[in-house]
Amino acid sequence: MPVLPTSDYKAPVLLRNRHLLTIFPTLFRRIKAAKYTRTRITTKDNDFLDLDFSRVNSDRLVVILHGLEGNTDRQYMRGMVDIFNKGGYDTVCMNFRGCSGEMNNALRFYHSGETGDLQTVIGYIEGSGQYRSVHLLGFSLGGNVTLKYIGEQGAAIPGIIRSAVAISVPCDLKDSSVELEKRHNFIYMRRFIQSLGAKLEIKAQKFPDLISLENYAEIRNFRQFDDRYTAPMHGFKNAEEYWAACSSKKFLPGIRIPTLLINALDDPFLGKGSFPYEEAEQNPFFHLETPRTGGHVGFVSFPGKHYWSERRAFRFIHGHP
Repeated sequence: MPVLPTSDYKAPVLLRNRHLLTIFPTLFRRIKAAKYTRTRITTKDNDFLDLDFSRVNSDRLVVILHGLEGNTDRQYMRGMVDIFNKGGYDTVCMNFRGCSGEMNNALRFYHSGETGDLQTVIGYIEGSGQYRSVHLLGFSLGGNVTLKYIGEQGAAIPGIIRSAVAISVPCDLKDSSVELEKRHNFIYMRRFIQSLGAKLEIKAQKFPDLISLENYAEIRNFRQFDDRYTAPMHGFKNAEEYWAACSSKKFLPGIRIPTLLINALDDPFLGKGSFPYEEAEQNPFFHLETPRTGGHVGFVSFPGKHYWSERRAFRFIHGHP
């Protein structure tokens, strides 16, 4: 049953192309910035994480994780903060290391399977004693981190965490990396590689003996980038080992809290491995919804301020207090 047989999302008539649905929110959506209060917490390795809280004096909190090379000021983050604040929830947006506007201190920064930092954030929230319930919500890379974390935790997940939603998630990292290498995704891949390269330039100034940008311009895809940088910087042998260890798909059977994954069938970033029907059929806690359209972190809908994915996430989380 957790494979939802139908979805009520319908793309606007003029935005049914998957690339238009993906790009439109970035170019044309404007959500007023949340009134964030930034809190910096220290990690076990003496680095830091910047958390952006938006509070409405609630005892319920939604922890929101952004996608690759995102941050808490992206339009999709603002939209989700807005709908939950208006619905009576505090929110906290977690900036991954190096994504808050200030480069982190350590050689490492973040990747698709880094769940230790999320655990640090949850520990900080639990220790504050402010909340009776916490819910997790992740986009794309942040969604993979979310699913991997709750799957790793299994029945041992902190009792304060009541539900989770993940949107546009590359559950199979290898499969999705191959998909992003295709010609129709050239513009996205180039943008990611350029953005990651700019951050590596900053890190190379601090760690000149450990990071080399020689011939960086020759990198064209995630396999090359992960082989050269992500894997060795985070303790993996190569891209293949990193992808195998960090893909959330293999952790889905361990999920033991109500969880919703929304992946559009036309998402240009996702390969077939990111539609885990069998895992959903076998796990009563794991719900999979696959709208026919939606693009990647798109799900544009008119009229109204909030997109369909935001309303859907709110309904699911609000149903698991």
